[in-house]
Amino acid sequence: MSNNIKELLEQRLDKDNLKKLTAINNIKMHKFIADAIEFTRPASVFVCNDSDEDLLYIRNRAIESGEEKALAIDGHTCHFDGFYDQARDKANTKYLLAKGKDLGASLNSTDKEEGTKEVLGFLKDSMVGREMLVCFFCLGPANSEFSIACVQITDSPYVAHSECLLYRPGYEQFKSIGDSPDFFRFLHSEGELEALVSKNIEKRRVYIDLDENIVYSANTQYGGNTIGLKKLALRLAINKASREGWLAEHMFVMGVHGPKDRVTYFTGAFPSACGKTSTSMLPGQTIVGDDIAYLRKKGGEIRCVNVESGIFGIIRDVNADDDPVIYEALTNPGEIIFGNVLVTDDGKPHWLGMGCELPTEGTNYSGKWHKGKTDDKGNEISPSHKNARYTVRISDLSNRDENLNNPEGVPLGAIIYGGRDSDTLVPVEQAFDWTEGIVGKGAMLESETTAATLGAEGVRTFNIMSNMDFVSLPLGRYIQNNLDFAQGVDRPPLIFSVNYFLRDKDGKYLNGMLDKLVWVLWAELRVHGDVDAIETPTGLIPGYEDLAELFKRELNEDFTKENYAEQFAIRVPKLLAKIDRIEEIYKTKVPDTPQVVYDVFKTQRTRLNAAKEKLGEYISPFDL
Repeated sequence: MSNNIKELLEQRLDKDNLKKLTAINNIKMHKFIADAIEFTRPASVFVCNDSDEDLLYIRNRAIESGEEKALAIDGHTCHFDGFYDQARDKANTKYLLAKGKDLGASLNSTDKEEGTKEVLGFLKDSMVGREMLVCFFCLGPANSEFSIACVQITDSPYVAHSECLLYRPGYEQFKSIGDSPDFFRFLHSEGELEALVSKNIEKRRVYIDLDENIVYSANTQYGGNTIGLKKLALRLAINKASREGWLAEHMFVMGVHGPKDRVTYFTGAFPSACGKTSTSMLPGQTIVGDDIAYLRKKGGEIRCVNVESGIFGIIRDVNADDDPVIYEALTNPGEIIFGNVLVTDDGKPHWLGMGCELPTEGTNYSGKWHKGKTDDKGNEISPSHKNARYTVRISDLSNRDENLNNPEGVPLGAIIYGGRDSDTLVPVEQAFDWTEGIVGKGAMLESETTAATLGAEGVRTFNIMSNMDFVSLPLGRYIQNNLDFAQGVDRPPLIFSVNYFLRDKDGKYLNGMLDKLVWVLWAELRVHGDVDAIETPTGLIPGYEDLAELFKRELNEDFTKENYAEQFAIRVPKLLAKIDRIEEIYKTKVPDTPQVVYDVFKTQRTRLNAAKEKLGEYISPFDL
């Protein structure tokens, strides 16, 4: 450690915190913290060493600061973000690029020199009068080929507390890497506060430096903008993975339980509010993780881990019938943070779709709330925000998988891609092979927008592999990385698309919330060749008898031939229009698109036109 760094740390840290920090012998990390102290000028610095005492200190600080409020059930707290700080700010989340570098027109970026100057200007003196919290975490299981050490600096006890629930402890992991410069860094300040929330939202910035593996976040509290190890770290990891030959993906990892106690591990990529968490939490199945996965090739197979150890989930529509495991956790003692729900005077949280009538008054993200309250534009304010959240440890869930923290990861049997699609794709379809799966399922993924990002809802948007917001390299290279990843793998995972959001002509959903269990169990049977499938122009779909048996056995429901014919009809005009839309995006916005992408488009278009000529525009699965 240089003398200047050593002197500054000795001056600004008390004896106990200095001892904890210097027990990690990493000059680059020490400099990062020293620079942050000098720049943000906190009144004090707390270093968390992952001891029970330090973790309790962070939990208590979250309540003492007012950023969290204790609720009636033991261990439960609630946090409110600002009224206009309720989702990821895509417009002000940008990559810092040096002159001459280009990620393509589809990715949001800014000049590195100018952007760094701007965000550091917002961070300067931002912690005056406050306590700086320094926390260490590990992405992926500790002491593993998958492990990435991380250091988070924040002035928000809520952010630090959230990360303690969501990520594995990293203090000892940091010790194990010695003086290695290979780790991720995060610097966050919530900025000036007004009524305990970030005041200067117009100065909200989330800037990502891929060369330095550092993320700056200012003037925001919402978890998607501030919890550095989540989607911000995913952006760093995608870039790192591209250099090193593995994959970092916006995917859940789950154990699907088939016949005779067989467990097959699936990953799944879905945009926000499209069923990703509820799929990973299906009854009778086990969860490894609900959001982010690292994939590596080991011994001729693909293995994957959950990067996280907790869930930052959308709470809307979580209820005892549709999400019994999560609902049980949310209604019993345990360490849980609720975000932007409605809290009544008795300390109980309430949210949209929880399965009971909601109160007519309480406290929410708008302050004191009553039914009929409107915002400054005259719009009625809902009791709980549509993007309200819960944060919980996976280890506290009854359906956690036994391989949750396996340092070797789990063998991957299948990949699912799903989006919010009201009128085009069938509920489940298997790709013909790895290439058509990556291109035809992943690289063609679209979804209708939801409340999880700022902007209008219900707009159909292109979302490549559900990673559009997080890809940190040119899209063509990202696709090619995925295509190449199966090379050297003895039996690549099967790839499926799912769609839980088909509607009829009156706008009514065609499927119930738990129907997805049948689609996933059918896919598990296909992985092992236990059932046949019907060939369509774009893949392989289930036969009626197999689905009817699964619906009866798993859900005790009668799946009629009419249900099957309506849901699994091949909608040729819709599918052709989808290919045209996606192809135009690649032609106009992705100059490095691999030729194989256009080849798959051409092949599928040819098959669809041939089927249309033979069987018509809307084809019953019984006619295939």
